[in-house]
Amino acid sequence: MNIIFEQRFAKELQKLRDEKLLAKIKAIIIECKDAESLTEIRNLKKLRGYDTFYRIRAGDYRIGIECVGDECIFTCILHRKDIYKNFP
Repeated sequence: MNIIFEQRFAKELQKLRDEKLLAKIKAIIIECKDAESLTEIRNLKKLRGYDTFYRIRAGDYRIGIECVGDECIFTCILHRKDIYKNFP
């Protein structure tokens, strides 16, 4: 799949300091890039009420992504208490 990063995602990623979490996020990005379909991505869950929005669980954080065709757009990464207020 093609991977696209929104500016918001990059900005929120720079704020993170936990090395374990950053390693998990890197592994998730590589897994998404290597996946041929959405079913191959672990911890991916479709958001109710939206056709193209998904979230990926990474510890206490959630990565908000939008999948359109063969593209995964990484939109944001927030703590689990904040993700559903601010995404999508």
